[in-house]
Amino acid sequence: MNDQRPFIIIIVIFLVGLVLLTKLFMIQVVDDSFSRRAERNAIQRVVDHPYRGLIYDRNGELLVYNNPIFDLMVVPKEFTVKDTARFLSIFGIEKEQLITAYNAARKYSSVKPSPLIKQISTTDFAKIQDFLIDYPGLFITTRSVRSYPTPIAAHALGYIGEINGQQLERDTTDYYEQGDYVGLSGMERFYEDELRGQKGVKYKMVNVRGVDKGPFKNGAYDTASVAGTNLTSTLDRDLQLYGEYLMQGKTGSVVAIEPKTGEILAFISAPFYDPNDLTGADFGKNYTILNSLNSKPFLNRPIMARYPPGSTFKIVQSLIGLQEGILFPETTYACNKSLVACHNHPSPVNLFGAIRNSCNPYYHQAFRRMINREVSSNTFKDTEIGLDSWREKVLKFGLGGRLGVDMIGEYGGDVPSSKLYDRIYGEGRWKYSTIYSLSIGQGELLVTPLQMANLAAIFANKGYYYTPHLIKAIDGDPTRIPAKYRTKHEVGVDAKHFDLIQDAMAEALYGTANRAIIEDLVIAGKTGTAQNPHGEDHSVFVAFAPKDDPKIAIAVYVENAGWGGRAAASTASLMIEKYIKGQITRPALEEYVLAGNFIY
Repeated sequence: MNDQRPFIIIIVIFLVGLVLLTKLFMIQVVDDSFSRRAERNAIQRVVDHPYRGLIYDRNGELLVYNNPIFDLMVVPKEFTVKDTARFLSIFGIEKEQLITAYNAARKYSSVKPSPLIKQISTTDFAKIQDFLIDYPGLFITTRSVRSYPTPIAAHALGYIGEINGQQLERDTTDYYEQGDYVGLSGMERFYEDELRGQKGVKYKMVNVRGVDKGPFKNGAYDTASVAGTNLTSTLDRDLQLYGEYLMQGKTGSVVAIEPKTGEILAFISAPFYDPNDLTGADFGKNYTILNSLNSKPFLNRPIMARYPPGSTFKIVQSLIGLQEGILFPETTYACNKSLVACHNHPSPVNLFGAIRNSCNPYYHQAFRRMINREVSSNTFKDTEIGLDSWREKVLKFGLGGRLGVDMIGEYGGDVPSSKLYDRIYGEGRWKYSTIYSLSIGQGELLVTPLQMANLAAIFANKGYYYTPHLIKAIDGDPTRIPAKYRTKHEVGVDAKHFDLIQDAMAEALYGTANRAIIEDLVIAGKTGTAQNPHGEDHSVFVAFAPKDDPKIAIAVYVENAGWGGRAAASTASLMIEKYIKGQITRPALEEYVLAGNFIY
């Protein structure tokens, strides 16, 4: 038995060796999973972020481009710092900031890269790049931020920022990752899918110290990023710039539209801000400052502010009355100030005179005929039926709801129905004397400045409009814009009724807005004064020009500026002259608008 013991030991050793050799053969030849794990430990996956698409104005002028920036990424498991003070000095970071960023990265993953310092400028990157080799686990990724050669149209263009948790959860495409940038407002948000491009991925070999040793397998698995699609906006850079110049120091809106297409030429929300302030490393600080201002510069007034239309709404009343056969050119009423206040003008007036002189008692009496049609023996019920019938006609003018502009956050206006007054006063407890303020564009009637500009386009087009929009072409192709922006909307009023309206609007400038008159250029316009219970009334003006071949329709609201013939009409007139003639020939009027002393 003892003689067999060496033999047994030899057999055991042989079998163990055979097992080990077999396992080694499986690991090295048959099963490559261990090889792949080893490769992963030495391979760095770097996302190649694409450049966002550029945005141009309607004439090919660049509005938005990209500037390269750098993110310092960290792999927590590999990252060590021996001299913290030296690290902080080199990378220009506070100790608390370093600790917070590192802990967040480690919480996310100890082996996956996370940003340690974001949005490093080209200048700062040049200062730190030679020191990266001293710190294992650090590497640089390139991104881009938006830049604006002319700092205008912040509310129309929008801004980008880091995606948040809720947006990541809503991302059904799995395109975005933590730390990605996404459009947050304006065109940047609405056209995010077109602008963002397509990510690429690069795989790099690194040694144990994280030093780049070149592409993995000569880049066989790399994919190139694809830049986003360029957009041509409808904005006219020069007109936008001039409009913001006129509106500096004021609160309000200016929206200008090309009537025949619905293309927005100028989109101004005052007060505005420099869009360059919401780029780069100072985004968070600047956003907090701007968001804290009482002037609310982030409020997108053209689509979010809601005002009474004031006397500009009398044009809509006139058109509905003509179409329904309730009003005729020769329909005449006295300017009876016992019904409603009015300024001094000749009396009585026909429809032309009522528009020219903006006669409040005329529309008080005309609107009563529209509402109380005697279709019911019950006076209260008759008013209810008449109001709802009138409302249906008003809605066709693009009022009472969202127009559908290519921006997120558009508010609808409000055209009251009988249900609203039933809730306020009780069913059968209100009548015409309760709602007569609607006749002159006051009361519960509310519109946005964009809707008012669209009304001006309807008056110019004699009864139709295209949904206002900010996109003219996608990748140079105008047929790629959404179909709804190429669809004509009729308002249900015959074109023949607009002849008198346009003539009266052209003559109205001599009655209520003589500051708006331009030599050799016929403007058709209508002033308004929107009541404001919190202070001075708002100045309102809508217009289009040239009258016989309209190329621009415009609406101007200047808050707390009083009568529409002053601030709003003057501003609109200068904008029209700038767009049509390319220059300003009335410096005194320009100085008047810039001074802003409209209440006197």
